[in-house]
Amino acid sequence: MNFSDTIVALATPAGVGAIGVIRLSGDRAIEIVNKVFQPKDLSVQASHTIHYGRIESAGRVYDEVVASLYIAPRSYTKENVVEISCHGSPFIQESILQLFVEQGARFARPGEFTQRAFLNGAFDLAQAEAVADVIAADSAAAQNAALHQLRGGFSKELAALREELIHFASLIELELDFGEEDVEFADRQDLEDLVNQLLANIRPLVASFRTGNAVKNGVATVIVGKPNAGKSTLLNALLNEDRAIVSDIAGTTRDSLEDEWTLGGIKFRLVDTAGLRETTDVIEALGVERTQAWVKKAQVVIYMADATSETPAGFAAGVEALGTLDIPVIKLLNKVDQISDLSAFNQAIPDLIPISAKNRSGINDLETALLNVVGLDQVSTSGTLVTNLRHYQQLLQTQETLEGVLAALKTGLTGDLIAQDLRYALHHLGEITGQISNDDLLKNIFGKFCIGK
Repeated sequence: MNFSDTIVALATPAGVGAIGVIRLSGDRAIEIVNKVFQPKDLSVQASHTIHYGRIESAGRVYDEVVASLYIAPRSYTKENVVEISCHGSPFIQESILQLFVEQGARFARPGEFTQRAFLNGAFDLAQAEAVADVIAADSAAAQNAALHQLRGGFSKELAALREELIHFASLIELELDFGEEDVEFADRQDLEDLVNQLLANIRPLVASFRTGNAVKNGVATVIVGKPNAGKSTLLNALLNEDRAIVSDIAGTTRDSLEDEWTLGGIKFRLVDTAGLRETTDVIEALGVERTQAWVKKAQVVIYMADATSETPAGFAAGVEALGTLDIPVIKLLNKVDQISDLSAFNQAIPDLIPISAKNRSGINDLETALLNVVGLDQVSTSGTLVTNLRHYQQLLQTQETLEGVLAALKTGLTGDLIAQDLRYALHHLGEITGQISNDDLLKNIFGKFCIGK
């Protein structure tokens, strides 16, 4: 891949708008724009200045525009960058793009601006990935997590861990170089203490992925229960709209209904399902099958029971059946406004939440339970959330490798085996920030970006 070319792309979404922004980056960016920009000479202008003029070529005026100049290395890519703000007509945008290509630019590949920024040292790979996460953020929590990573909070943690590990790894390697002299440069107790300290920092990061993934992608929350338990009423109450059809007829909901809901800055993907029961109705039976499939994919299950028709033993049996899935189950007893005594249910069902979905009572308790399940308080001490699957996998491998080093130290294994494990740990940490990378990895990461970023 050639990164010496000057690239061009539309930086704003395609379609009609008030303005469109066309971005160029590369050594010839200012030269290319200057050929068709009137009336100023952009080549003699200072960095971080804007200039009103027109794009003109061969007697044709393409548009009146504003040109923003960013001279290397004071730009996003650390190359010369020019951004042209033109009118938001797709025809005008395409015409200007084609004109710049005719003048010597080439169309940018997906993510190429950010890839150039990474390759030129503007930020590391973890920060580069955070750029895409910021763009894709659709909740306050997702935005905050992405911005924390973009600012380098996550990278700083990893850099500190890696620096300490490099120090001891170098001492172990030194021992191997002088193996015949039977010298020990690295104090084994100090190394053991360091590994324990590193694990104490890495384990919370690994554990935070569950929460981070929920923040980034939303929490798949499936509402299940017997017919007429009030599942659709609950969905409507949470969404504050009549999203699902509600009736007293059992089996009204025959298919799954999905919608998004934001609570505490976290996006929840709520799924209202068909009631769980034995049925001879073919359509309803298909709905029950889909319910069972949704439960298997859920991150949280809300199990509802009707206080007026369900027995404590029946409710407990339903909850127990879900226990084999190893996912959090929130237990709701609905229609409690219609019964006088909840003691039997409370004794049979630990952590029971009584509600009346119709009257919206107990909804606050449900919301608190959902946020507790997400576990925003169970993150690393610095507040870093791991939201990227690639980072999680590398951190998990680092954790497993360091646990192997710890075991080796306690059993007195030789320095060459310890050194090998330390190399693996350093490799995994380095892959997160891009200190160790390959073309295929970079292509996969930046290929998922939008063109123009």
